[in-house]
Parts: sequence; C-alpha cells; structure tokens
Amino acid sequence: MADPTSRDTLPPHKDPSAAGGFLVAIGMLVGVGVGFAIGQATPGFLVGTGVGVAAALLVWLKDRR
Repeated sequence: MADPTSRDTLPPHKDPSAAGGFLVAIGMLVGVGVGFAIGQATPGFLVGTGVGVAAALLVWLKDRR
C-alpha cells in the first residue's frame, strides 16, 4: 500500500499567483479622495478606477510569464 504522504501522490507544486484586485480598490479610494479634495469626486473615482485597473492588468501580465 502506498504512503498517502509520499511525494508521488501529491499534486504538482504551483507558485501562487499575484493578486492585483487590491490595486483597483486602492485606486478607487485614492481617486475619490483626490477628487473630493478638488470638488470633483465622480471624475476622481473614474480616473482612480482606471488607474487601478491598469495597474492590476500590469500585475496580471507580469504574473503570466
């Protein structure tokens, strides 16, 4: 009977992938804060979201390699 903890029965090791979703959330919060400070909260939110999504995409593209 094979040992259940032997390395032959374990699935292959895969490095954890990087998470970029927090960059979207941070971009939103910073964008609203900056937008609120200059009196334009909605455009700040949209720009912050765009910057956060772009940063998350860069993390995803780097992690694919």
